[in-house]
Amino acid sequence: MMADPSNATRPRLSAILSGWTPQLVLVPTLVAALVYVVIFSLWTIWISVSKSTLLPNMAYGGFGEYAALWQSKRWIVSYQNLFLFGTLYVVGSLVTGTLLAILIDQRVRFESVWRTIFLYPLAISFIVTGTVWRWIFHPQTGVEKALHDIGWLSAQFDWITDRDMALYVVIFTGIWHSSGFAMALILAGLRSVDADLIKAAQIDGASMPRTYRKVVLPTIWPIFVAVTVVLLQFAIKTYDLVVALTQGGPGVATTVPAIVVYDLMFQRGQIAQGAAAAVMILVALALVLVPYAIWSGIRAKREAAHHG
Repeated sequence: MMADPSNATRPRLSAILSGWTPQLVLVPTLVAALVYVVIFSLWTIWISVSKSTLLPNMAYGGFGEYAALWQSKRWIVSYQNLFLFGTLYVVGSLVTGTLLAILIDQRVRFESVWRTIFLYPLAISFIVTGTVWRWIFHPQTGVEKALHDIGWLSAQFDWITDRDMALYVVIFTGIWHSSGFAMALILAGLRSVDADLIKAAQIDGASMPRTYRKVVLPTIWPIFVAVTVVLLQFAIKTYDLVVALTQGGPGVATTVPAIVVYDLMFQRGQIAQGAAAAVMILVALALVLVPYAIWSGIRAKREAAHHG
């Protein structure tokens, strides 16, 4: 009897489909990324060098908007604010998250409850976070009013309206929001460390703080790099937290580049200069993401070569 050709082709077709299924599943994501990231980014770059004002004008206008942008005192201040906010926000979130992770790593009672409490802020949007902390810090609705109501009339807690303190209020709120995220990833890294390393350090007489500082934390340094990159992305793109908390004020004390972009494009009708500001934010993101992507690729190849 001759074999049915259709029976022979079915396994082959099934193997081809199973091999291509992951790629086919990724097609919608890749198309969306192409449209919303690549195409829109190129369109924004072109608008930034066009003659656009209130409405888009595709005629080439040169790089004058970039020069005007960097001559703007408000833009310079916004970048200075971003640098200070980003530095303290990332460092503060990493330090707080690391301490929380180490404490939970001691196998404390009700560990799942503590993890939920520390992760809860991450489940809240930046808008809600900023609004709630605005109520707390505002002298007419928050701590200062509560102190006045109980008779302490001389008490002052007006940081959110103080030019010198307002940015630190934003930094504190950002750290409160993101420390749980850092804690979750770092805790996962701590739990992945070989227990024999810790036991060896303890046998050598190392105290618990020294064990973490010299043995455990250096072992999970790639996780710290990944968390730092994600937090830097949060910092560079910060908009809704600042708007909800201080609206960029008082004055320009808490203004960040994203607020300047929105103001130029939708309040002042300077589309080209707003696009130039958006491109500057994109450049800042690229300075974070591109080196990390290159480093991740090199590290993956080295690990593959080592295991191979």
